[in-house]
Amino acid sequence: MELKDLEIFQLVAEKGTVSEVARELNYVQSNITSRIQKLEAELNTPLFHRHRRGMILTPEGKKLLTYSEKILKLTDEMIKAVQNHEEPTGKLEIGTVETVYHLPVILSSYIKKYKNVELSLFTGVTESLEKEVLHHKLDGAFVTKSNFHPELEVYDVFDEELVLISDRRELTMEELKNEPFLCFSDGCGYRARLEQWYKDQNITPQKIMEFGTLETILRSVAMGLGVSFVPKSAVSHLEQSGEIRCYQLPEQYSKVKTVFIRRKDSYLTTSMEKFLETIEESKEAIHRNLELN
Repeated sequence: MELKDLEIFQLVAEKGTVSEVARELNYVQSNITSRIQKLEAELNTPLFHRHRRGMILTPEGKKLLTYSEKILKLTDEMIKAVQNHEEPTGKLEIGTVETVYHLPVILSSYIKKYKNVELSLFTGVTESLEKEVLHHKLDGAFVTKSNFHPELEVYDVFDEELVLISDRRELTMEELKNEPFLCFSDGCGYRARLEQWYKDQNITPQKIMEFGTLETILRSVAMGLGVSFVPKSAVSHLEQSGEIRCYQLPEQYSKVKTVFIRRKDSYLTTSMEKFLETIEESKEAIHRNLELN
């Protein structure tokens, strides 16, 4: 069994079609197919169900995917450990929720110091990012504090206040309760907070509308489409310009902590070590920004 076979297996599992993987790797389709068949022959079990639209994992394939993710991640860590230099190098793949307004403070500081690191950023909601880190697909992620999996290491970054926002009209709390709720997909920590408030107030939102980006949510709120629940620091400029109004909710719903998570058992590369140091060093600047807002 070759590592390349496992890499190809993972890609087919992710993409669902041999043709798409062949295009991505610049291989002929027959090469991809033969690699998968070779792997199935070695393991003496089918790894995929073949159908007209593509391929999906069998139960045995799902088991192999779990182990292959660990094997390939461990291989990557082994290479990094052997080649480890004092100066950070290589790839660092970081996830973040859409609303970490102060993230540029951390990223700009890190990138300016460590120019040889190839830093990639991926966005998502807290729940999906936690899974990505657990499955070795991300080196770490900025998320909303929650009850995380015990295999994750959690680092506090900053505390944030969430506010309920509407367009420029001055609405009563009763009127706000009846407005459509604009939010990210299920799994978002901010959405969970407002949904808990709705539940405790015995409110059933008239309409829930999901969006993919914070910018779209803010623009839609400003145009009167509904209300949302977002970090105050992300909308203070819109409040000051009179485009939206902010409303405070009780502390148990509005106070939230942004944290950075990574796997406890993952090798601490120099790149990650310096990234954690940069987070720590950036806290004072972020705190000052929060006070200004």
